[in-house]
Amino acid sequence: MIKSLFQKYPYLIIALAAAILFLPYLGAVHLFDWDEINFAEAAREMIVSGDYSRVQINYQAFQEKPPLFFWLQALSMHVFGVNEWAARFPNALCGILSLLGLFYIGQRWANKQLALWWVLLYTASLLPHFYFKSGIIDPWFNLFIFGGICFLIEAHRKLDSRIKYMAYSGLMIGLAIMTKGPVALLIYGLVYLVYAIQNRFSSFLSWQQTLTFTASVLAIGGSWFLLETLRGRGEVVVEFVIYQVRLLQTQDAGHGGPFFYHFIVLLLGCFPASLFFLYGYRKTTDQPMAMPWMKILFWVVLILFSLVRTKIVHYSSLCYFPLTFVAAWGIYRLRTDDQAYPVWLRYGLAFIGTVLALLFTALPLIDRYKEKIIASDLIKDRFAVANLQAEVAWGGWEWLLGVLFGIAVLGSISLLNRRSWAIHTLLGTCILGLELLSVLYIPKVEQYTQGAAIEFYESKQGEDCYLYTVGFKSYAHLFYGRKPMPDNPKHSDELWLLTGEADKPVYVVTKNIRLEEWKGYHPHLEILYEKNGFVFMKVPEN
Repeated sequence: MIKSLFQKYPYLIIALAAAILFLPYLGAVHLFDWDEINFAEAAREMIVSGDYSRVQINYQAFQEKPPLFFWLQALSMHVFGVNEWAARFPNALCGILSLLGLFYIGQRWANKQLALWWVLLYTASLLPHFYFKSGIIDPWFNLFIFGGICFLIEAHRKLDSRIKYMAYSGLMIGLAIMTKGPVALLIYGLVYLVYAIQNRFSSFLSWQQTLTFTASVLAIGGSWFLLETLRGRGEVVVEFVIYQVRLLQTQDAGHGGPFFYHFIVLLLGCFPASLFFLYGYRKTTDQPMAMPWMKILFWVVLILFSLVRTKIVHYSSLCYFPLTFVAAWGIYRLRTDDQAYPVWLRYGLAFIGTVLALLFTALPLIDRYKEKIIASDLIKDRFAVANLQAEVAWGGWEWLLGVLFGIAVLGSISLLNRRSWAIHTLLGTCILGLELLSVLYIPKVEQYTQGAAIEFYESKQGEDCYLYTVGFKSYAHLFYGRKPMPDNPKHSDELWLLTGEADKPVYVVTKNIRLEEWKGYHPHLEILYEKNGFVFMKVPEN
């Protein structure tokens, strides 16, 4: 029955399934510092200030990002209120649109079978699945870039409609620029350059088609920059460009890593698709016309962000689209040609699946044995030790989910060459495991990492006071303290806040590993209490 319904209404079934996967529990856990809270706070401050053209953090210009994603979040907050669900809803919507788009494009490039495998693999893979439950910018940014490249591919498939497709391509890249910045154009340009070189510049875009693309990009992607300049805020544009250049050249504190960082992230974070990608990449017969484009996109993104000195997990997230496409092609060929799953593929799936199952099993057990872990002195970081001491209400049975996940994964892998439904069982197990992880594990993990701090900030909502953090970077006190529009220009002046000159009570938060340092600077700070590694203080009033 489900199969017949899918044959008749594939897009409706995919949309409903995506909504069931991505919409519930969006507000089950607090937003995470930094990025999630940073972006949500920018949207909240748009609402509070009424200024939607300028991106602000702490009611000061924030030059790192253009405004499109914050507009989406602000609109969501207008409808659903200022909360976690509203902050993450735009990405859940992006997830629904992305899966519908993958199915549509997969059919155009190949057939319905490959398209469905593409959707299933994307949904069943760890990081791609979770990104649609987050409040970060990248899902929309990636979707717009990928859309631009898809229209570029169509321009090379439908030569008589090139002008139209290049206009659409420019529109998508313009939206990507408005979402996160000009690196979208850099990726797009590198992909086309590599493709052109590989094909010796045959069937290259004409000047009319290039002009159409450029005009479309500028009309959308340059609109906000032009508006800011005309409003006399050209320095915002200059600072934004400077930041983008610096981001590519320097390493952000705490976000370094080796060259192969993103290779490991994709191998583990895109399980099980990453293993099928390795298989599909080697299958060169009867490939879809778009396959060379997908391989080029994958390597351009992976190499570019491996060269960039700042290493953050989501920098390589645009690879998810081509990776899962090539993986879907691998499964499609295996099943169409009625071939056996290679030994290396089955062992690779079993190894990574076992590692993930062990992690899911061990995580709830850490809390049960945390006193012994702390006493063993294995953890040298005092802040991490204090985090571990948080009182979190585990049921005591959650470790069984990791065991069952491992059994289901290994069982389905063992049957890959004997039962046609084994691959569906594997992907279904991964999807179910990710959903249980979202509902049962992540909210508890969040209580260890930042629960105490957010509890304090929320307790100060409505109190006429200043919240300030020292010794660590955070945006949580702004969002969860619901900081109002400041009526004093010194509201972010550290010396004014910490020396007792402020016109309102000042609460200060630091980490236990930085307490001695900041008490040395300001010995008058009054310690209120310490909890799970965070120290909460108050500035005595003069």
